[in-house]
Amino acid sequence: MGCLFHSVRDVLLRMFAKLNKSENFTPGFICVLHTFGRSLQWNPHIHVIISEGGVGNNTVWRPVKHFNYTLLRNSFRTALLNNLERHIGESFKKTKSYIYKNCPNGFYVYAKPSLCDNKEVIKYIGRYLGRPVIATSRIIKYDGEFVTFKYNRHEDNKLIIHIPEKHFKMIRYYGVYAKHHKYSDKLFMSVSKQQKEFIMKTSNWRTSLLISLGYDPLWCDCGHTMSVLEICHKGTPLIEKYRKLYEKGGT
Repeated sequence: MGCLFHSVRDVLLRMFAKLNKSENFTPGFICVLHTFGRSLQWNPHIHVIISEGGVGNNTVWRPVKHFNYTLLRNSFRTALLNNLERHIGESFKKTKSYIYKNCPNGFYVYAKPSLCDNKEVIKYIGRYLGRPVIATSRIIKYDGEFVTFKYNRHEDNKLIIHIPEKHFKMIRYYGVYAKHHKYSDKLFMSVSKQQKEFIMKTSNWRTSLLISLGYDPLWCDCGHTMSVLEICHKGTPLIEKYRKLYEKGGT
């Protein structure tokens, strides 16, 4: 499964880098691994949300609206097969040759149209990010110990194959979306003064909830604004958790 992530990463970074070798443009993209299809069969694939542009060594931002899907299909096939050969070893060469012969048009890449509308992006992310194998709509009964659910596939009664290995990351961030990316400061400099002021004003949790969800968490139906007295996590005030942490020498 790691080869899938690495192959998608290599293809997208290489595609943007080819736009200008001296600039080496870098996009931002989020990859989400799913190992199942609609009928819960074994169908590993990756969903990707990618920026329509990238940052270069000298250019703050270059918009990119066109993606060559033929190139993506062929590049993805080559990258994945090469990564699998390195991972599996010499025994994979025969399978690799067979796949090249029988998949002359590359591997399947389904590219959705632009989702720049905020509501559409939120729907897409909400539907695919962290989507469980068993949706709540499939659950028929839960007795406190056992879960009874329904699904379309009847060849087997096990879903264990869809459980990832311990510490395996199913969601990964690449390019300028990666944490502590070297271009982060450059991108922040490209934001206008007015936008920065707006970001600072709306960065508190109350305003963020109001903008994102459309309601004020401190507004009461009685017509008054509530005051925050204490924030708790699982019944314990956060200030108490911090106090215990510092007493133990934590940071």
